[in-house]
Amino acid sequence: MSATPQKNRSARRMLAAAGLATVGALVAAMPAGAHDRGNGHGHGHGHGHKPRTVDVQLLSFNDLHGNLEPPAGSAGNVSETQPDGTVKAIPAGGVEYLATSLRTARKGNPYSVTAAGGDMVGASPLLSGLFHDEPTIEALNKIDLDVSAVGNHEFDEGATELARLQNGGCHPVEGCYEKGKKFKGADFPYLAANVTKEKTGKPLLKPYTVWKKNGVKIGFIGVTLEGTPDIVTANGVKGLEFHDEVKTINKYAKELDRKGVKSIVALIHEGGAPASTSYNYDCDSPGAGDGISGPIVDIAKGITPKVDALVTGHTHQAYVCTVPDPAGKPRMVTSASSFGKLYTDTTLTYDRRTNDIVRTSVKSANHVVTRDQPKATDMTRLIERWNKLAAPIANRPQGWISADINGRGSTAPEKPLGNVIADAQLEGLAPADKGGAEVAFMNPGGIRADLVHKASGSEGDGVVTYGEAFTVQPFTNMMNVVDLTGAQLVTALQQQVSGSNEASPKILQVSKGLTYTLDLTKTGAARVVTDTIKLNGAAIDPAKTYRVAMNEFLAGGGDGFAALGQGTNKLVGASDLDLFNAYLAAHSTASAPLAPPATDRITVIQ
Repeated sequence: MSATPQKNRSARRMLAAAGLATVGALVAAMPAGAHDRGNGHGHGHGHGHKPRTVDVQLLSFNDLHGNLEPPAGSAGNVSETQPDGTVKAIPAGGVEYLATSLRTARKGNPYSVTAAGGDMVGASPLLSGLFHDEPTIEALNKIDLDVSAVGNHEFDEGATELARLQNGGCHPVEGCYEKGKKFKGADFPYLAANVTKEKTGKPLLKPYTVWKKNGVKIGFIGVTLEGTPDIVTANGVKGLEFHDEVKTINKYAKELDRKGVKSIVALIHEGGAPASTSYNYDCDSPGAGDGISGPIVDIAKGITPKVDALVTGHTHQAYVCTVPDPAGKPRMVTSASSFGKLYTDTTLTYDRRTNDIVRTSVKSANHVVTRDQPKATDMTRLIERWNKLAAPIANRPQGWISADINGRGSTAPEKPLGNVIADAQLEGLAPADKGGAEVAFMNPGGIRADLVHKASGSEGDGVVTYGEAFTVQPFTNMMNVVDLTGAQLVTALQQQVSGSNEASPKILQVSKGLTYTLDLTKTGAARVVTDTIKLNGAAIDPAKTYRVAMNEFLAGGGDGFAALGQGTNKLVGASDLDLFNAYLAAHSTASAPLAPPATDRITVIQ
């Protein structure tokens, strides 16, 4: 997951947008004249003096994941609650539109800064992923991102590759992609305050940066989630240590304060879940069950009041909420969904006398990056240039489907595309010389998109191209087949809904033949009804050894599945993408396309 920031913004925003219900209540607490601010002017004392306050526009977004082109299918929609209570899906995203949205928002805002909350790159569609995300960094430079936190996905290819994305230089193996052109790297700082090198204890990248204009100074501290090593392959985080988000931010906020930087924004690649998935949900509405839950709530409550606003990410949710700081004062916490579908526009009123933000005046709203606005021509040219380089690989047909097969866009525990992927892994690794797999598991977070029936280019409806398959499985994880006992298998299924996954379950996608019941009315490990777990109709024998296929991330115990990391007698097979493409080729033709499979492996009791 990754993020990026930038400049120039429009500060005058209607209060009716998402999460602004609290503003009315806060106006009463504003200092005299504070709600008289306008477009960088503020309230001065006599002619010839600088105004006391100035409005700084903070534009932010998060979790772009290299989605330069508009995301396909349901993954490209945002939900909007209508006045009558119905929910409408609005197609959104694509950097051609994101660039236009940000540039339009900046007009009339002389003090505008753009920031990102991490996962700008990684798990990217082929257009960016094939080129190690150089196209995305180039696009973010053109968009004028000012600063970004690192997310966990910035570590997918390790610290050395992250340093290359920051500093430039051609890829160490694949070289330069365009003749006579050397990759310049990001012209914005990536911040990683809570990531240090094991050997030296020193920060991997800059912990913070200070944005300045005409005497206005705002400090940005960037952190990724402390649990990054649990969700990234071991090679990606080798030689690195990840520290507590709250302690790190508080440490550097104190350092900035000592340097005279009193206005501080934290960019945090960790997030929460609002009670509604609509981007315009009023997160501060007082009803039972309303508001936001998840890790960001406790983080926000622990971060020093010296920090004036939190830009967050990781959960791919949209919210504009206030969470009380340790002093009990409300503080804005925002997230702009994912894939460039939204951006957040926050007004920070800067007091020139105190050099601090007037916190009671902070207001914020999420805005849809709609696809009915003009495209940014420089982004169109960038996409066309890279698409031309990618075309020979991207456009190759891999198979045919009869309808959408939803993965990322499915909210059900068992996803149609998850079944296809798990079946592909089982089929490819079942032969004795390939590992002898009897069952396969796929982590839900590794399914990055849907397979969409409508053509994305000139290939025709129903054709799955290599580029589309890559977008679904972009990590090119190597597959492993290991020995696990029946008892370890049962424990792994229980770990979906207990331990670190209890609050936010991660339901593994399972290959055909494995069936069980998930009782969500229960808590913790008891949600998995153990006596219903069967493989090909036979109860799992705790003492028996089974050959289990999974990607190297799960085989390393990733996503909280410690039991899967206990496998022995490991055989390394083909990549997940190769098996996926082989399955599409073997099970579909133009006249007999692959249909969405039934989702009848996991019986869910709600």
